[in-house]
Amino acid sequence: MRETVDTLAGLVAAGGVAVLSGAGLSTESGIPDYRGPSGLARRHTPMTYQTFTGDPAARRRYWARSHVGWRGIAQAVPNDGHRAVARLQAAGLVDGIVTQNVDGLHTAAGSRDVVELHGRLAQVVCLGCGHRSAREQVQQRLRQANPGFAVVAGTVHPDGDVDLDDGQVVGFRTVDCGRCGTGMLKPDVVFFGERVPVDRVARCFAMVDRARALLVLGSSLTVLSGRRFVVRAARQGIPVVIVNQGPTRGDGYATLRVDAPLGMLLPAVADRVGAAAPVAG
Repeated sequence: MRETVDTLAGLVAAGGVAVLSGAGLSTESGIPDYRGPSGLARRHTPMTYQTFTGDPAARRRYWARSHVGWRGIAQAVPNDGHRAVARLQAAGLVDGIVTQNVDGLHTAAGSRDVVELHGRLAQVVCLGCGHRSAREQVQQRLRQANPGFAVVAGTVHPDGDVDLDDGQVVGFRTVDCGRCGTGMLKPDVVFFGERVPVDRVARCFAMVDRARALLVLGSSLTVLSGRRFVVRAARQGIPVVIVNQGPTRGDGYATLRVDAPLGMLLPAVADRVGAAAPVAG
């Protein structure tokens, strides 16, 4: 462990680091990942954009499951790994952060200008008029529309929902946009089958292109959405360091591969390079 900390600290201390984080960084905040050690088998396949927009019954199931699961996401707090990344950024060693997570925990930990590749669950968008609103406002409207809906939450998945039986969602009522009155509401996150906004992807590529090194934290890199940045860095001769518990689909591009808990390793690296906590405000 000490040798690993020394190696990573030496790389980070030179600065110019871009961070790409995945679900594995948030497991110590109580949010299980998709495919790593804390990943759990799902009884339902993830919702696709096409199914969400085209099937009212599927959309009702999604909102019922997400309505129950949201509290687990809203109550999650940053862990030592998130805080260590914020410390490294405040020290001027991390120049940019791209996260595949939708939990907002990087920002809550004090990191700035985080590119949330797949959006954030704390915001809801109207697919009709484009108006965005806070998730808590929509949660309140859903509670008012479903006064008798009371389900004990199971394990919350990384995308903020829980598994519910069909019988538990019968009669659940969704709500439309509070601004235009008719528009379909969707969490402001990228669903499977939906494209990440082009300008957002361009920002991420630009961040990688400027980096001296790319540090991947807690991602299996199974989905091309995140893996493409690793491929880009490797092709340009930018060192890629992957820290993840378990193998990843990017291991072949890595200059260094570390299998270790992020909540232990990252604070030790931040301590080694003398990175203090960011100043609030």
